[in-house]
Amino acid sequence: APYSKNIIKLLEEILLFDNANLFDFVHFSVNSICSYLDIKVPIIESSSIQIDHSLKCQEKVLSICQAMKAQVYINPIGGIHLYSKQMFENHGIELLFFKINSFEYPQFNGGEFVPHLSIIDLLMNCSLDETKQILYQKYNLL
Repeated sequence: APYSKNIIKLLEEILLFDNANLFDFVHFSVNSICSYLDIKVPIIESSSIQIDHSLKCQEKVLSICQAMKAQVYINPIGGIHLYSKQMFENHGIELLFFKINSFEYPQFNGGEFVPHLSIIDLLMNCSLDETKQILYQKYNLL
């Protein structure tokens, strides 16, 4: 794939992360990819936020939002049936969902486009600028 050399180096760095803790590995992976994409949003571990950690589901998310003084909470579209817009609104928080629009990009296989692969495929087949454009433009907030 055209951009595989850069991405293989990134993947090697991630896969060689020397820690057996799954959370630490995933946290490192997400931070590494965000850094590569120049995404500068701080990622905060929810366990570090002073809330009642026995809360579950929507109540826990609301508690985190309140602790962080959030005005908006954005969740993937898959959670649309898990959260109540009214409940968030009652707490002064706008609840939005993002839906990724279908899109295609040139894939290395040269055949029929295979959708829904990981970001690794996108990164290996598209330039950094193209990848950023896709990530920032191919979704809707509902």
